[in-house]
Amino acid sequence: MIPPADSLLRYETPVLVSRNTEKRSPKARPLKVSPQQPVSAGPVPPPPKPKSSSTSVDPTKQAEEILNAILPPREWMEENQLWVQQVSSTPSTRMDVVHLQEQLDLKLQQRQARETGICPVRRELYSQCFDELIREVTINCAERGLLLLRVRDEIRMTIAAYQTLYESSVAFGMRKALQAEQGKSDMEKRIVELEEEKRDLERQVNEQKAKCDAIEKRETERRQVEEKKHTEEVQFLKRTNQQLKAQLEGIIAPKK
Repeated sequence: MIPPADSLLRYETPVLVSRNTEKRSPKARPLKVSPQQPVSAGPVPPPPKPKSSSTSVDPTKQAEEILNAILPPREWMEENQLWVQQVSSTPSTRMDVVHLQEQLDLKLQQRQARETGICPVRRELYSQCFDELIREVTINCAERGLLLLRVRDEIRMTIAAYQTLYESSVAFGMRKALQAEQGKSDMEKRIVELEEEKRDLERQVNEQKAKCDAIEKRETERRQVEEKKHTEEVQFLKRTNQQLKAQLEGIIAPKK
């Protein structure tokens, strides 16, 4: 026989139901070692009602029916043999609860569950512990167990909603990161183009400055030449004027 999966939820001894490949019970759940998946929160099964007021109902039988409705038995096939393992209906004592807490702490340590953040292992173990608490409470008070079942399903729905939101946010973040990466490459290309344009403009500015300096130098030299030529012409005209004045005085003087 395949050994049952180690779980904090207490089960009865496995029972051989059939030796052929008959269909499984719709309420039974297969034996799984993987972490428990969150189930959709459907209507909570009400406690079974007695058939008639005159017929007495066995409380133990009623508790077993409620437990099987809340925590379905698990079953598996081995060599064409159907094995079923139901949840234990034995009431728990204070020492059982203390032992449950110790087993929870031990399994968290053995499986190296993270203390903070998202951890599937920690979530699985706490789900098993919560199912065991529901089992213990349901045996003593069926209505209280059904209410705890609603709380458990609501928690699973909330976690599933947060998980969906987280996956959507991760996908959104990845899209934004890809867009930013693409935009980054475009901006880097644009920066290279602008730097090249800047260098070209700086080269044109330097060329224009060199031309301007050459023109200023040439005009300064031309102005100096023009000023020198003008000065020489003025001096020549002054000398000519002095000579003509002297000749005129020489011509006028003898007549007297």
